[in-house]
Amino acid sequence: MIELGVNIDHVATLRQARRGSAPDVVAAAKICEIAGAHQITVHLRADRRHIQDADVYALKQTLLVRMNLEMAAVSEIIAIAHDVKPDVVCLVPEKREEITTEGGLDVAGQQAKLAEVTAGMHEHEIKVSMFIDPEPRQIEASATIGADYVELHTGAYANARGDAVERELQRLWDSAETIGQTSLRCHAGHGLTVRNLMPVALIPELFEVNIGHDIIARAVFIGLDNAVKEILDILRDVENKR
Repeated sequence: MIELGVNIDHVATLRQARRGSAPDVVAAAKICEIAGAHQITVHLRADRRHIQDADVYALKQTLLVRMNLEMAAVSEIIAIAHDVKPDVVCLVPEKREEITTEGGLDVAGQQAKLAEVTAGMHEHEIKVSMFIDPEPRQIEASATIGADYVELHTGAYANARGDAVERELQRLWDSAETIGQTSLRCHAGHGLTVRNLMPVALIPELFEVNIGHDIIARAVFIGLDNAVKEILDILRDVENKR
């Protein structure tokens, strides 16, 4: 079965709106864990707009499932990752002016730097994923620098309309096939929802999806555990069709 990582950043977004303690990020993570999530994903951004350092340390101490730390390849966050030792780090591009991460990391354009970061993570027994656009040169570069996984940025597919949906979906399928010919493992995420997940989840080479905003948004109406479970139901249904 394709595994599910639940991104709980926006639980922290709600908390930070009042700079208080509610809703509790660790409690949210445990609800996701109990509901069947295989991984909890958080993005420690340089501007600390949602997840805080204390959240990262508390989650590492509490979680029974994997912890995936999304992060930019900058020295401050690298040092925190080395100290916390999450199971996985996912290297992403980061711009202060963006609302959320838009576009994949240009691995091909900064191979030397990212190879060094990857080697450092491996020295701390941390797996490394690259969040990339579905492009052959980015896949090749990710394999070259020794990454363990790549997470295909599905935002263009999620935002596409009309004929563009099939074109973007084909890019994902083609990229996943290319990834399958390397030592990398294929993950996917960004903008995936209960409505658009199935065509992506049917990709034979896909091992994991990371979903955050849709789960947290639906949790407002149906509860966090139910929002996680309905995604897991889709993934189980896919398993029967693959």
